[in-house]
Amino acid sequence: MEFSAAPIGIFDSGVGGLTVWLELTRQLPCESVVYFGDTARLPYGTRSPDEICIYVREILTWLQLQGVKMVLMACNTSSALAQDLVRTEFPDLPVLGLILPGARAAVTTGRRIGAIATLATVASGAYRRAIAEIDPLAEVWEVACPEFVPLIESGRLHDPQLIAAAERYLAPLRRQQIDTLVYGCTHYPLIASVVRNLLPPTVTGIDPARYLVAAAERELEALGLKRSGAPQATRFCVSGSSQQFTCLARQWLGFEPPVESILLPQIPASVPLESLD
Repeated sequence: MEFSAAPIGIFDSGVGGLTVWLELTRQLPCESVVYFGDTARLPYGTRSPDEICIYVREILTWLQLQGVKMVLMACNTSSALAQDLVRTEFPDLPVLGLILPGARAAVTTGRRIGAIATLATVASGAYRRAIAEIDPLAEVWEVACPEFVPLIESGRLHDPQLIAAAERYLAPLRRQQIDTLVYGCTHYPLIASVVRNLLPPTVTGIDPARYLVAAAERELEALGLKRSGAPQATRFCVSGSSQQFTCLARQWLGFEPPVESILLPQIPASVPLESLD
């Protein structure tokens, strides 16, 4: 089999990465996918940078064993904290993240930019730095939204607790009169209707998933790895409950995907990657 026919790997802490999967099926319908949700260890947003790097290392090792030709980090926290590290450890595997594509899109729509994200992503300052490098005149306000992911993963999209949390998180951004809002977590587009109701209609929402997939297409073309023909069925895998993921995924996808529970390889942080070959 030609390597161009190999699947693309997509991973997230849970169902949020399905927003990237949906975008990929829209923009690149011929590509096959292996999707992994690290549901046994979510949410990632409250984890330390060291923990995130270990998790990402284990996931990429497993995806590489599945024969993927590229990996999309469908997790802003992982993109912010681990992308630079794993790119050096997996030099033969193209690994694309969300931060830079999202930042590039944001500066095309305004200069008063809000970003809602996890605690870890906000603490990293990744969006602020990326936007400043592209447009030093842009102003950026980042707000951590720790309640969102657990509520979304529980299927509570219109729960009063989620709406109240959204009102608190968005209030400072309304005061700053932002013109652009970056959904800095792949879970957050799943509650875009709640967010839009709390912001002026003039605010442009940016879902980095759209721009990540566009960047992936450019990379595949440059490497000569873009697939043609009919794709294989997506393989959905999780580290936690397959049944819970299936129930949640059905709400977003409109169908019930078959889901496997798998065990990731345990790789101590002190073990050099080359010793695993």
